[in-house]
Amino acid sequence: DMIRAIRASKTAAEERAVVRKECASIRAAISENDPDYRHRNMAKLMFIHMLGYPTHFGQMECLKLIAAPGFPEKRIGYLGLMLLLDERQEVLIDLNHTNQYIVGLALCALGNICSAEMARDLAPEVERLLQFRDPNVRKKAALCSIRIIKKVPDLAENFINPAAALLKEKHHGVLITGVQLCTDLCKVSEDALEYFRKKCTDVVVRVLKDLVNSSYAPEYDVAGISDPFLHMRLLRFLRVLGHGDADASDCMNDILAQVATKTESIKNAGNAILYECVETIMSIEDNSGLRVLAINILGRFLSNKDNNIRYVALNMLTRAINVDAQAVQRHRATILECVKDSDASIRKRALELVYLLVNDSNVKLLTKELIEYLGVSDNEFKEDLSTKICSIVDKFSPEKIWYIDQMMKVLCEAGNYVKDEVWHTLIVVISNAINLHGYTVRSLYKAFQTSTEQETLAKVAIWCIGEYGDMLVNNVGMLDIEGPVTVTESDIIDVIDTAIKRHQSDTTILAMCLNALLKLSSRFPACSQRVKEILVQYKGSMLLELQQRAIEFNSIIERHQNIRSALVERMPVLDEATYSGRKGGSLPAAVSGSNGPSGNLANGVFKPATAVPLVDLLDLSSDDVPAPSPSGGDFLQDLLGDLSLAPTQSGPGQNKKSGTDALMDLLSIGSSPTAVTSVNPDILSLSLESKNSGASLEGLSSVPSMPKQVTSGGTTPIVDLLDGLSFSQPTIESNGLQLPPIVAFESSSLKMTFDFSKNSANPQTTSIKATFINLSVNIYTDFIFQAAVPKFLQLNLDPASSTTLPASGNGSIIQSLRVTNSQHGKKPLVMRIRIGYKINGKDVLEEGQISNFPRDL
Repeated sequence: DMIRAIRASKTAAEERAVVRKECASIRAAISENDPDYRHRNMAKLMFIHMLGYPTHFGQMECLKLIAAPGFPEKRIGYLGLMLLLDERQEVLIDLNHTNQYIVGLALCALGNICSAEMARDLAPEVERLLQFRDPNVRKKAALCSIRIIKKVPDLAENFINPAAALLKEKHHGVLITGVQLCTDLCKVSEDALEYFRKKCTDVVVRVLKDLVNSSYAPEYDVAGISDPFLHMRLLRFLRVLGHGDADASDCMNDILAQVATKTESIKNAGNAILYECVETIMSIEDNSGLRVLAINILGRFLSNKDNNIRYVALNMLTRAINVDAQAVQRHRATILECVKDSDASIRKRALELVYLLVNDSNVKLLTKELIEYLGVSDNEFKEDLSTKICSIVDKFSPEKIWYIDQMMKVLCEAGNYVKDEVWHTLIVVISNAINLHGYTVRSLYKAFQTSTEQETLAKVAIWCIGEYGDMLVNNVGMLDIEGPVTVTESDIIDVIDTAIKRHQSDTTILAMCLNALLKLSSRFPACSQRVKEILVQYKGSMLLELQQRAIEFNSIIERHQNIRSALVERMPVLDEATYSGRKGGSLPAAVSGSNGPSGNLANGVFKPATAVPLVDLLDLSSDDVPAPSPSGGDFLQDLLGDLSLAPTQSGPGQNKKSGTDALMDLLSIGSSPTAVTSVNPDILSLSLESKNSGASLEGLSSVPSMPKQVTSGGTTPIVDLLDGLSFSQPTIESNGLQLPPIVAFESSSLKMTFDFSKNSANPQTTSIKATFINLSVNIYTDFIFQAAVPKFLQLNLDPASSTTLPASGNGSIIQSLRVTNSQHGKKPLVMRIRIGYKINGKDVLEEGQISNFPRDL
């Protein structure tokens, strides 16, 4: 009646009312101590408990029912005990009753609510019951033993021999619990594991063989397979025994092969056994033949119509690829089909497996398949798929032209789904592929005309057209695989105009379009008027960035024709190694000399292979502990802490101007051109107080060498302005203490010496003349010297005499330094250096620490 009333309740309030009424009635019966309806009241309480209502007031009734002499009362009492109580309550359980069914009830209760104290007290009784005459009691005693050894692992040794005896049982119920007890004993005790390996491996193999070859038994048959549950338990036990033990693994190889070949996979029971068999084969010691057999089973699973089976197979293959990748490769076609599955979880898991399957030999084939599917895949899957494809191409590309082609295909199919770092990397690669600039810009021009809606493709295409648009018009760098393309200057401006109209909401694309138009106005003078008309449209833009660009670019086109071509020259080749290092969270790789180790990295680019992190370069010992920086944005200050960076020094006698005034003079904006007699080099010097969090060590205490000619005249192009920068080389003071020179740094390819002088009036300051000599037969270009010192030192570097170091000691580079020691007489000088240069276009980096300075500096 209570159950019927609760089910008839239409609202939660009605249900609560019925439950309250019944609970009140049960409380009244408990207070009256009515034994006739006690078991019915307990049954009601258990139902109320399963609905989630409090029933703690009926816990004592459970104990009263357990103490009752009748079996029906004890059965309800033990059931209530397992539901309403837990291991925190102390109860008295009788395992010595003469009725085997009551003993079975007590074992069930103990297996559910046994605490550590109860386990220690009742372990001898449970161990005794493992040898009881009735198989049901032995089965329940084995299950209770599992609970005991989990609560008190120290008791495991008491159950080893009784558990081993259970493996010889003929009753399947006792045997399956015995196998599980042995498995859990192995997990909690090394002694038990060794015992079972030596004494029981053959027994378990024999039991499994008998089970596999057994005839039809209706009481154990499931879908034509004899007791699949015992099959799986035995296979799991063998997995534990064989893991890490070659002898035990050899004993079970034959039976595992028999299970794998004889088990039918038509029904789910057979698939479950095969899965456990594969798990066991992959876990035991190496047997290549068995592993291939197991992976072939997983390959058959991939063709199953059941999504769960395919998902399990993909998971297992992902683990198996680390063991036998070649065997997994045989099922590559089936795995690729799973990438196209309608189930999202299978698609994702298959894509992860394909990513692991890619190597240098199959990258082109797999990439082609994935890109073809990218065009027809669901939009929600495009992001994951395009990310994996880009990662594969970036990691395994054999040559740059293939890399560029595949990236363009991805951008055409899913350009709106790729991450920003993808097209950033692509631009860096394109910049470095000097011989492919013409091919790339022509390919992007064609691709953009067919996929104008792809935002990322638009960004890359606009950048390349702005940089290499003249190559597109003149068909520069044509490859044999290309056909003739006829593109006019007006066509290129049309493409930029189309991009502006199609992507009005993307500020980045609009800004890149304006930049490209400015560059094209110099490359295509005939289109300058049309470029101006487009720029004028954004002079009143609500976006400050676009408005500022439009006004400045228009001013350059109208009023500064003489410097426009120099301002919009092609960008220098972007340093791919530096970008890759920053993207990965470290500085680019470098070698310590021209003959150092090297390696081939992604995108078909040869790069040095030894990573030199910034922290290693600047890891100077100092007793001063810097205070925390208040400026979270100063990357160098936060990172270096106790290091003082060397500022750039301008030549003496030069006029100081604000950066704004100097820039106005440089561009002649707002004034008529005037003769240039001297220019402050701070305009182009390296700012060492930059707040750019991505600044690398290339900005530390380094000043590029500048020409010495001074250009004067009327209208001066920017090149002349740069040529007109003059730096005076400070001379080393010689009216003080003279100190012997030292060899500050020497390697197999480079030697650096320091000559010192001090002014007696200022003993804290030391003037140093650094001389660099090339010991190799190669000419060093783009030479740059960088240094860092602890915080108690102040370092000033002057420009080097040259950026080219002749070979074989036939010349030298000289650079002056001034070091001020605020702890003069207390702490010696110490300096960390980095020297960079190029040999035949390849970057080389050498570094070291100088600590052999003369005393009293």
